[in-house]
Amino acid sequence: METPARPADILEIRPYQLLCLVCRIGRQNCEPYYFEEKLDELQERIMANRYCVLKLRCDVESTFRFQNPGDACDTPEGKSFNLRRDLTVLQRLGLLPGAEVPACDLLRHLTRANVGIATVQDICCFEQVTAPIWQGCRYGNSGNYERGHEKGIEALIPPRSEDEMAAEKKKSLEALYAADEVTVRPHILACAVCQYGEGLRPPFKEDNLPELIDVMLHQKPDIKVKLVRGADWMMCAPCPGRIPELNACSHVWGCGELDSQKRDLDLLQKLGLEFGSTMRARDFYRLLFERMTTTHGIPDTCIKYNAMPSVWWDECAGHLYQGNPRAKYEKGKRELMEKLQIARGGAGPSTTPG
Repeated sequence: METPARPADILEIRPYQLLCLVCRIGRQNCEPYYFEEKLDELQERIMANRYCVLKLRCDVESTFRFQNPGDACDTPEGKSFNLRRDLTVLQRLGLLPGAEVPACDLLRHLTRANVGIATVQDICCFEQVTAPIWQGCRYGNSGNYERGHEKGIEALIPPRSEDEMAAEKKKSLEALYAADEVTVRPHILACAVCQYGEGLRPPFKEDNLPELIDVMLHQKPDIKVKLVRGADWMMCAPCPGRIPELNACSHVWGCGELDSQKRDLDLLQKLGLEFGSTMRARDFYRLLFERMTTTHGIPDTCIKYNAMPSVWWDECAGHLYQGNPRAKYEKGKRELMEKLQIARGGAGPSTTPG
């Protein structure tokens, strides 16, 4: 079983070497890359421990000189080209020189559609060569990087298998149907409202939230929820983005689920609850609908302060910035309030801290 990175498990690289790693995956022959041994080490470390930490260092001026690695890993195209390439990679990823990021999160961010770096045009090569020093990398126009990027993060970090997720779905549903109290991270109970408004009903492949709503509405009206940290097994067991050994979620690509952790805390603050709070699921939703009437204009819970390419950006934020035309939360709230016979403006329930 893989374990989280320890302080010693840090590999220092230049930002451009991330692109070289992806570029090599897409190469169609065995042409050598600059610093091939470094790239071999990088790939081996990631495949052995996807949580190893990559420290992105580059030779810059000003206050970030403290992390300068020198020019030992400069490729032959020249100092200006090397510095521009490194800084462009960091800029596109929304990172700073010296950033330390777990490899799995960094690669997810790099290869993510519409957010990462899909092409090396204007990074490693240019449409117009303005001078010999701006000739660019010899592989820039080869298509190697673009082919490697198309293969995605799975080329380096295999996803959870369908068999594993199906088995976890079955086991976790058995636990849910037998339980009088279920454990769940706070903010996804609000996500369940969006799912309900979207029309999702059991069976749902990627989490157990529709099943929880169904149990609450039709089987166990007094079923309780206990608010816990992390991507808890009972609700998130079959999720493709779940990291079982860390009880964590990788859906917000690039920030190691920090966004999800903050979303949990934002919702707890809004509802006046804490981790360990236990209450009937129906009472939780009464309180939620009283305190969170809409996802619009709530910057701490669903709408985010950060836009692309920030590693804190995710799809929920994107949909809401665009106006969320289907208003899934609001629709789900109306439908669930009717099902639960919740009157508008009702008082919130008492809670039992765990």
